Amino acid sequence: MNPIFSYTRVNAAQTDLIDTGNLRVTALSEQNVPIENAAVDISYTGDPDSILEEVHTDSSGQTDILSLNAPPVEYSLSPSESMPYAEYTVRVTAPGYEPIVISGIEVLSSQLALQNVRLRPIAAGENPDVIAIPEHTLYGTYPPKIAEAEIKPVNVSGEIVLDQVVVPEYVIVHDGTPRDTSAADYYVRYKDYIKNVACSEIYATWPYESLIANILAIQSFTMNRIYTEWYRNKGYNFTITSSTAFDQKWIYGRNIFESIDSAVDDVFLNYLSRPNVRQPILTQYCDGRRVKCPQWLSQWGSAALGEEGYDALSIIRNYYGDSMYINSAEEVSGVPESYPGFPLSVGSVGSNVLKIQEQLNAISNNYPPIPKLTPDGIFGEATQNAVRVFQSVFGLSQDGIIGPRTWYRIQDIYVAVTRIAENIS
Repeated sequence: MNPIFSYTRVNAAQTDLIDTGNLRVTALSEQNVPIENAAVDISYTGDPDSILEEVHTDSSGQTDILSLNAPPVEYSLSPSESMPYAEYTVRVTAPGYEPIVISGIEVLSSQLALQNVRLRPIAAGENPDVIAIPEHTLYGTYPPKIAEAEIKPVNVSGEIVLDQVVVPEYVIVHDGTPRDTSAADYYVRYKDYIKNVACSEIYATWPYESLIANILAIQSFTMNRIYTEWYRNKGYNFTITSSTAFDQKWIYGRNIFESIDSAVDDVFLNYLSRPNVRQPILTQYCDGRRVKCPQWLSQWGSAALGEEGYDALSIIRNYYGDSMYINSAEEVSGVPESYPGFPLSVGSVGSNVLKIQEQLNAISNNYPPIPKLTPDGIFGEATQNAVRVFQSVFGLSQDGIIGPRTWYRIQDIYVAVTRIAENIS
């Protein structure tokens, strides 16, 4: 069944900033090396000359967490004509690097916004980077999804290339419609892509189970494109587009939110399945307010169901039917070591502890606050302290325990810093 589409014009305005949200900026080189002592100026978007904050980054390339004005949280919990987030502009400068300006950074009430800023070395003839983040899909006006079959045919020779569902290391995002040859292609780490789309499509203030339901739909949609090699089989050299008419909204340079960052880390291996169907389901959705889409997930409806106490699977089945279930990928590409299946903490011993100690030592070369360890395969107080510092630097719960989220974050950062070392050598 095709969705039924209807539109209401929404007027953009930045008013009623009576609540507060938080923002942390991280300055990185193009090789993801932290930049210490970068100057960060923050102003309201639309009023760049009125500087609200002037701060500098620490040895991990991070500013302190800054408290900023935001609209009432109620604006983001139910459909409203009022903008539910405040928009800020960040200007970052550092010796030896081109300055960069990012406008339209979203700050929501009671949420921590995380803005990564990548600086280019100064080069003759290059202009400073200016990034303008467009409106959130639930507030701005974007083309509705063109309906597709949720299960792609498998009897076409060569269409299905993969023999199992694999979480890829990277996706290639075409920043436009499929036939827009002028649009740029970006190599984006899979989890970063999912976090970006989720922050562009839903609000971080929603109940956790609502976030998870939407993230699972986003991931399953993405995994279907990957598994079926949908665009490559049409002659394109990318994985997915940023067009809401064809795929999901990905926004170059945008901030993410800590709550969504954490939720994606919790479920990034998962996607949605139906019985006797190997491929991830192409889980289409709409906002449920301006666009009505029977039999697809309603984003605003999922927020309301979460408020009523529905868990993520119940929300999903409410829209896609009772046959839908949560599946898990068999492999994570680009990850040196898969999670051992149990947490590591003080008293743990063995090869998994040794691997983590060695990886933390490699990471500490780029992130000096993380203390060096003597790799001995014994999880003692020194290892616990190093884990806590790592968790602090990367915004994780500082319990000193290596559960799945901390494990995979260590793997991600380790891969990044070892590739940096390979490129330098």
